[in-house]
Amino acid sequence: MTRYALFGCLAAGGCAADLISKTLVFQWRGMPREDNVYWLWEGYVGIETALNNGALFGLGQGGSQYFAALSVVAAIGICVWLFRFGAAHDRFLTIALGCVMGGVLGNLYDRLGLWSPPAGAAQEHYTGVRDWILWRYGKWTWPNFNIADCLLVCGAFCLVCQALMVKDVGDGDSNESSKV
Repeated sequence: MTRYALFGCLAAGGCAADLISKTLVFQWRGMPREDNVYWLWEGYVGIETALNNGALFGLGQGGSQYFAALSVVAAIGICVWLFRFGAAHDRFLTIALGCVMGGVLGNLYDRLGLWSPPAGAAQEHYTGVRDWILWRYGKWTWPNFNIADCLLVCGAFCLVCQALMVKDVGDGDSNESSKV
């Protein structure tokens, strides 16, 4: 039961952190516009609002409904893997899936257009994911991202690490030295 609580806390807490941060930043900085950068570390790390109607790195622009459907499928798949197929028995896997679920839910909320634009903005129905973290190095600028994206990347990294971990699944009789 504690693994389910761990998963739930990570997913709900991650989603809440993402949605609260997006709401606060968009209220503070407004909708995306030119010269809307607030530098935390001049030229390197800043806050700039952006809307992404696509997926990773802005690929698939205009496909919000398609990506929303994929998010729902991913959320269902995570729950089935965790609760039906026993992934919750592994703490590391539970943490990874909790992070991924938090990211999926945070961005799904935006893709479904459940958020309201800040006061003073056109009261349209927006279905883009709200991004606000800006990272630059010299002339190279990383596409804006948010806390949900960080959760997705960290969770996916943990899943890859889990998949690459060497596990001894021998039956005890396959010891090469005993065959000599």
